[in-house]
Amino acid sequence: MSATGRLEGVRALLLDLDGVLYVEDEPVEGARESVGALRARGLGLRFVTNTTARSRGQTVEKLGRLGFEVAPEELVTPAALARQHCLNAGHRTVALIMNENVKQDFEGLEEVGEGPDAVIMGDLGEAFGFAILNRAFRMVIDGAELIALQKNRFWLTEDGLSLDAGPFVAAIEYAASTEAVLVGKPSRSFFELVLDDLGQEPERAAIVGDDVETDVEGAMRAGLAGILVRTGKYHEGFVHASGVEPTATVDSIADVPGLLGA
Repeated sequence: MSATGRLEGVRALLLDLDGVLYVEDEPVEGARESVGALRARGLGLRFVTNTTARSRGQTVEKLGRLGFEVAPEELVTPAALARQHCLNAGHRTVALIMNENVKQDFEGLEEVGEGPDAVIMGDLGEAFGFAILNRAFRMVIDGAELIALQKNRFWLTEDGLSLDAGPFVAAIEYAASTEAVLVGKPSRSFFELVLDDLGQEPERAAIVGDDVETDVEGAMRAGLAGILVRTGKYHEGFVHASGVEPTATVDSIADVPGLLGA
């Protein structure tokens, strides 16, 4: 089936944030208009992110400040999924290896310094260091479940590509001979939960992302179509090396309404 044919039946769209709608604090040209056009067509929209640098409330506030009208229930974050996973698993005490702002999204769980039921890893940026990683490692080998909000390899900052949380999660996995429970993209459960919320089957949904592995490949493995944009962290060399063939590749989200006939 051609890309056009695969996208004709799309009724639900997952929109990545950083690199797709905006880069740092600047909206991508045409992004606000595109979101409006997609809404006008009646598509079910969910705004999905792997960011662990801001709380859910802060992310909604940022979207509004940049001109995107997004309801809190339309935003899907890995922190919310990790909290629910812990509650379902009976975890009550946790070690939160992440930005202080994100910790407020774990209401109902107790943060402890020793003997937690789970170690939840997000992004600490330049604050990552041996002492923090070693403490997390010891907790995991003592029996705590390792949960990763995301495992992105890198992301785009104002001074260029920078390491994301993934390499640090991988260090704990390697040292402790374990595999983290991944709640963010590209885990299949992430996409299944979003589609269940939208009430749509995978073949009727697509994602728009700038990360060929985390966004596009993850979604396509879950049965969605994958639309790659050449903004944000897009890098032709990485796309070629990945071996992933997106359903469609466009210059930016400004091209998506036309691609879907909106």
